[in-house]
Amino acid sequence: MSEPLVLLPGMMCDAQVFSYQVAALSRDRAVTIGPVTQGDRIGDMAAFLLTQLPEKFALAGLSMGGIVAMEILRRAPDRVTRIALMNTNPLAESPTTAAAYEPWIVGAQAGRLDEVMIDFMRPDYLAPGSGRAQVLAQVQAMARSMGPEIFVRQARALQRRLDQQKTLRRLKCPALVLCGEHDGLTPVKRHQFMAELIPYAELKVIENAGHLPVLEQPEATTEALRAWMAQPFVLQ
Repeated sequence: MSEPLVLLPGMMCDAQVFSYQVAALSRDRAVTIGPVTQGDRIGDMAAFLLTQLPEKFALAGLSMGGIVAMEILRRAPDRVTRIALMNTNPLAESPTTAAAYEPWIVGAQAGRLDEVMIDFMRPDYLAPGSGRAQVLAQVQAMARSMGPEIFVRQARALQRRLDQQKTLRRLKCPALVLCGEHDGLTPVKRHQFMAELIPYAELKVIENAGHLPVLEQPEATTEALRAWMAQPFVLQ
């Protein structure tokens, strides 16, 4: 059997964000969803996951999950057999972008999480079309079930995250960098930059998808993950 696969969700997303991928990929491997909720620093989240996960595993992170995945790579590169970074960002927040989280944090603490999430996950982050409203509704439902405390914790973690460019340059395992062509939050150009940092990385741009291709184009995203999982360990 192939090595186990660990999927890390994006901010305010739970296991439901990967429901299609879990159903398809768990037919021939163990698939685990790792929570990115334990602590208010990316390092704390990574440290917790490393105590829970198998000795060696394939790792795929979406958005904030990708940021936690890069920290896992930084701390324990020998445990990660392959890495998929989806709709994410290796850079630290600037003082300006870090400060932009504060109104959302205040709103969540004041009981306005629904309103905060409307601003936090904007329609133009996703691909245009009739499916956009359904995906936004799914995100809102996941966020509501997770609650404001987790939002604040995750926002604080993102504000203080490390720059991971050195981590990516040192990568020595099969790597997939994946994004949606219409991603308005972490654009294709950012993913091209990431793929250039990583030796031998493959860049996959999913058509008719934005920031959440796992929900917007689940079949195409799953096929990209399946192909990545089939790559040999030895990089030529």
